[in-house]
Amino acid sequence: MRLVAAITPHGYGHAAQAVAVLRELVKQHPGTELHIATRVPRDWLAARLDAPFHYHPHATDFGLVMHSPVQIDHDLSASGYASLYRDRYRLLEEETEWLAGLAPDLVLADAPWLPLAAARRLGIPAAGLCSLNWAGIYRHFYASGTDGMAVFEWLRESYNQADCFLRPAPAMPMPELENVHDIGPIAMQVPDRREALVERFGQPVDTRLVLVALGGVGGRLPMEQWPKRPGIIYLVEAAWQVAREDVVAIQDTGLAFLDLLASADLVLGKCGYGTVAECAVNATPLLAIRREDGWP
Repeated sequence: MRLVAAITPHGYGHAAQAVAVLRELVKQHPGTELHIATRVPRDWLAARLDAPFHYHPHATDFGLVMHSPVQIDHDLSASGYASLYRDRYRLLEEETEWLAGLAPDLVLADAPWLPLAAARRLGIPAAGLCSLNWAGIYRHFYASGTDGMAVFEWLRESYNQADCFLRPAPAMPMPELENVHDIGPIAMQVPDRREALVERFGQPVDTRLVLVALGGVGGRLPMEQWPKRPGIIYLVEAAWQVAREDVVAIQDTGLAFLDLLASADLVLGKCGYGTVAECAVNATPLLAIRREDGWP
């Protein structure tokens, strides 16, 4: 079987959700020829998917434009959707041609809509997968604008071209979709390696580990301004370049992100699907940053 998985490059949450499903699918069907179409970095995917795949730096959507991990740029997001809508016929033709070139047996989309519409034109079975869809998000924020309902209808109709839309729990309501199929949470449970981590850092056994995780969307927290507390180590992205004795770069731990999440005493992050679901199944407390962008 040749499978094309199209993934929204809006942070890492959609990729984490899709990769968890792809990992299990490849285990059950080891002969699967997997193609992943996204602008999420190849290295990020390879670190989480222990199976060969063909990488295509190809994306037909952008999700939302973000000022920061918790703040949407509504003007640019609305104009971005308006631009896609104006070019909708050309974009569908291009996506149909691109997909036909791969000739997959199945398309999975988390959660771009154009691959689903293109698959229907080609007679290829297709499924959406996500705890949200961009039609519902667009309607919440932008449907009252110029041509807003026309854009929403285009998104809605495209999603409804799929044979089904798999909605993992927890999820947003999706009254706009006619093909929703509810499934359970998507998350992995991994061993707690906290004691080994603390020992590796040369810290006392009662040291608390706080994983700071913002879901792969650009931006950082002003950690230089945070007070220092004895007995606390923060695990943060190396790209933040935080120069503090109580900070360890995630990339320097030698462990995968999920292993760190399961080993942390606390995750400080935002309420993305992967963070919430993985904290729940690994019994890791989550302190969520309040969103101030009207997220539904």
